[in-house]
This record gives sequence, structure tokens and C-alpha cells, in this order.
Amino acid sequence: MSAPPAPSSDSQVYKRNVRVRRWKLLASYFGDWFLTVALAALFLALENVHGFRRRFSLQDESIQYPFTVKERVPNWLLGVICLGIPGVLMPIVNLLTVRMLWDLHNSWLGLVLSLAISGSITQIFKITAGRPRPDLIARCAPVQGAQNPPVYGLVDDSICTQTEYAIMIDGWRSFSSGHSCLSFAGLGFLSLYLAGKLHLFDSRGQTSKAWISIFPLFGAALVATTRTMDYRHHWQDVLVGAVIGITTAYFAYRQYYPTLESPLSHRPFSPRYAPIQAQGSKDANGDKSGNQDVELGPVQEQGATGVEGTVPR
Repeated sequence: MSAPPAPSSDSQVYKRNVRVRRWKLLASYFGDWFLTVALAALFLALENVHGFRRRFSLQDESIQYPFTVKERVPNWLLGVICLGIPGVLMPIVNLLTVRMLWDLHNSWLGLVLSLAISGSITQIFKITAGRPRPDLIARCAPVQGAQNPPVYGLVDDSICTQTEYAIMIDGWRSFSSGHSCLSFAGLGFLSLYLAGKLHLFDSRGQTSKAWISIFPLFGAALVATTRTMDYRHHWQDVLVGAVIGITTAYFAYRQYYPTLESPLSHRPFSPRYAPIQAQGSKDANGDKSGNQDVELGPVQEQGATGVEGTVPR
């Protein structure tokens, strides 16, 4: 049996160019990942900041609710809901629809960006607003016989006997709701992702698309509602948190995807760094070229809209 033919120099050059372009493509998004991770680190670092603590009235009925030891949605479960579920479902949707590595990259980057921005904004609000939670007095455990002073009728944290630092520092972080914000930021991004893949606003009005697209928001709403059931937040805190979350989700989604009304809403924006085309693809005139892009996915077509399946920036 004869030996297989040696690879041509053109083939070797092409493969080398592919590797170089792949690394340049990844490097062009290093700043995005760096800033996103930095925001996430800021969000975590602010957790232990003392923050502002408003004075309060011992007769204020809105902060006299009992302290719930076991929350319905603890922090670890919130992480699963806002990050784990979208992070797993979006690749599955990718495989069922566009089957593009670039879509996988953009969906994960957009999701993390949404969570990082919303989490940072919420933490800043919590620290600077210093609003008492509905269970503040139970957390504080005021000294026996404590009463409001005759002037202004407000007391501060000096009357508290609570020795658990974590319980105390969290008592003045009612505004805004972090659970509500993060759940809407994560599941809201997933909802937008599904809407784009299904072409929700294609002027055909299919009810099934609407239900599938909006379903993740029901989960976010349930998480937000549990915060009032556990007496962790006032309703205003939950509402503002939801608005922040869904707003940052849309902001992050639009960084990497076109509008939902676009004919190419199912595809991400094209990469900043021009990809290599691969064998079998067609140019703007329909002629086959010698290269197929290895970063973006299947055979693509270039024309007025750039690479088929992507939207030019």
C-alpha cells in the first residue's frame, strides 16, 4: 500500500494562519472578560463593607417581622438559578439551533456581564442606602427597656445586643433586593436569548414562542417573591431589584446580539477580528472560496450583512 501524500505547503500555511487568527480573535475579547470578572470581584468584595445604617424607630411596624433562619432561596441556590441554569440551557439551545461556537462564547460572556453589572449596582445601593430590613428589630435584639428618644424618635444600632456580625451587617441592606436583581439579570438574559433564537417578534404572532421566551421570567418572579415571604425585603426593594436586573440583562444582551426584531436575531454579532473562511463557503457572488471559518460554525455566506449567521458591527 502506498504512503499517503505529504500535506501541501499551502495547507500547512492555512492551518498556521487559522491558529494565529484564532488566538487573535480570543485576544480581542480579553478586555471584555477581564472587566467582567473585575466587576464580579467588586461585587463579592463589597459583601463585607460596613455600609451606612439608617436610624430607625422601635415602633415602626414595617421592621418588626421575625428573623427567618432558613431562607427559601439561599445564596447557593440563587447561584444555580441565575448562573447555572442559563449557563447550561443556552449551549443546549445552541446545539438545537445555530450550532456555533461563537454563539456559545457570546451567550456566556453576555450572561456573566449581566450578572456582574447588576450585582455591583445592587451592592452599591445596599451599602449607601442603608435601609433596614423588615426583620431588623429581631436581628438587632434591642437592650431590655429600650425606647425611642423624645427628640426625633429614632434610635441607632448602639442599642442592639446582637453579637453576630454577619446578621447585623446584613440588617441594613434591604434596598435593593440582590436575589431579585440577580435572578432577573440571569433568567432575563436567558429569556432574551430564547426570544432571539425563536424570532419572537417576526410579525407572525405564534403563542408558543411567547410562552417559551417568557417562561424564565416566571422563575425570576418567584425568587423575588420569596424575599418578601422570608421578610428579607420590602416590596419596593424587590420591584427596584427586578427593574435593575432586567435592564442590565437587556443591556448585556445587546452588546453581543442584534435586536429581537432583526431577521438575524438568532445569530450573534460577527467577531471584531475578521475570521478565516473555509473550503466550501461562498463569497458575495455565490462563488466557492477555499476557506470555511472555524470560529463561527457552519458554512457561511458573505454579503451586505457580513457573515451569514452574524450581524456586522
